[in-house]
Amino acid sequence: MDSWVRFNAQSQAKERVFRAAQYACTLLGYTLQKGGKGLEFLNTVKQLETQMSLMRKLMRLGNSAEALEAAKRAVHLSDSVLQLCLTVAHLNRAMYFACDNVLWAGKTGLLPELDQNKWSQRSFRYYLFALILNLTRDAYEISLLMEREVRSNSTSKSGTSPFTPCPLVPENSDIPSPSDSPISPASFSRLPSALIPFLSRRLHRQFHLLVTVLRSNPPLLLDLLKNACDVFIPLDRLGIYPTGPGFVGACGLASSIISILTIIHPWLKLKP
Repeated sequence: MDSWVRFNAQSQAKERVFRAAQYACTLLGYTLQKGGKGLEFLNTVKQLETQMSLMRKLMRLGNSAEALEAAKRAVHLSDSVLQLCLTVAHLNRAMYFACDNVLWAGKTGLLPELDQNKWSQRSFRYYLFALILNLTRDAYEISLLMEREVRSNSTSKSGTSPFTPCPLVPENSDIPSPSDSPISPASFSRLPSALIPFLSRRLHRQFHLLVTVLRSNPPLLLDLLKNACDVFIPLDRLGIYPTGPGFVGACGLASSIISILTIIHPWLKLKP
């Protein structure tokens, strides 16, 4: 199995290139169809897209073994959240590839009685669940890095404890405290106007912290963008959130380019 996994890893770049070409054809076909011209060229593009899809399915034969090996490695992670997310995600990827292999056999005529629509829906459900778990992992990584950044900024300030609680109410505000008695209706009327600027500043600080964390961690940023683009593909194919072939083609092309970039520059791939 190890030799097959090594061989499979070498073909990933080619599969990503075919994937990018497939979704580029999807986007081009949508553009031509919307323009209402070039019917012959449109048919050629659609046929090319179909051939690219079949070629990708052929190149993914046996990818379930690689996904299972990745799941076995993820089981031994020390972080329980990462362990759960990555293990279950890899197991779903293995099931997705297995369904995709069966679907390839049906499209090539090896299994002529196969219900292709049923197996396609089944494979996209596994794919969607794997992407949701990958996005959950990204959100967890971001939260950890944001907490670390906050502690780092707190300790860098002289005389400030890293565990100083953030006040829930801004100082010198017009918000009545619990000790103020009785609470007049005028105090309640001042409550929204006093909270809105405070919440706005707080959201701005959180957004600035998020940008800082993602900018200093390119692998996490690229993985988040790739998963966010990919998730619209199964959502559209399953009918949960239809976006149309144009948007799906653009998302697939963008995520494929990101994947190719992480293969060319391995340090950009999020680990583990």
